[in-house]
Amino acid sequence: MERTLVLIKPDGVYRALIGEVISKFERAGLKIVAIKMLRPSKELVERHYYTDKGWLESMGKKSIASAEKEGKHVTETPLEIGMRIRDHLMKYLTGEPVVAMVVEGNDAVFIVGKLIGSTEPKSAEPSSIRGEFSSDSYAFADSQGRAVRNIVHASGDKKDAEREIPIWFTKDEIIEYNRADENIMFK
Repeated sequence: MERTLVLIKPDGVYRALIGEVISKFERAGLKIVAIKMLRPSKELVERHYYTDKGWLESMGKKSIASAEKEGKHVTETPLEIGMRIRDHLMKYLTGEPVVAMVVEGNDAVFIVGKLIGSTEPKSAEPSSIRGEFSSDSYAFADSQGRAVRNIVHASGDKKDAEREIPIWFTKDEIIEYNRADENIMFK
C-alpha cells in the first residue's frame, strides 16, 4: 500500500466540495488515514513549494505551452514563469482554509492523479475532480495574476509524497486501520 498527500485548496473549501473530493477517493477504494483543516502559515507553504529549479521550470514550460497553444508569444523564461507561479500558489494557500489529508491505497499516487485530472482544469477529463468542478486555465489565471484554481493538490510521484507528507503531518497524526471492504478488495 502506498500513501500520498492531497490538499483541498481554498477554492474547493469555499465551494463546499470537501465531501465530493473525499467521496471520489473512497469510492475508488482509497483510504483516508489522516485529515485536518488548517490555515497554512507562510513557513509551511514555503516548505511545501520549495524552490526546486526542475519543478519551477516544468511549471513554466506547462504555462508556455498553454499560452502558445492560444497563439500568445511568451518572452519570460520557464524559470521566471515558474517563480511567478510559485509566488501565486504561496499567496493563495497562506492563511486560507485548506483540508490536508493522507490518502492510502494500492498505487495511491497514480490513482489519485487519475482521479484529480490534469493540473489545468480546462484540459482535465470531465469525470475527474478538476474536470468536473473547475474550468480555470493557465491563461485566465495568468491574466488575473493569480494561481490556477484547480480544487486540489496531490503529490506528483512517490518521492514527492515522501517529502510532502511529513511537512503536513506528524507520524502520530496518521492512523492505521482497516476499512470494512479491504478483505474483499485486496485479500
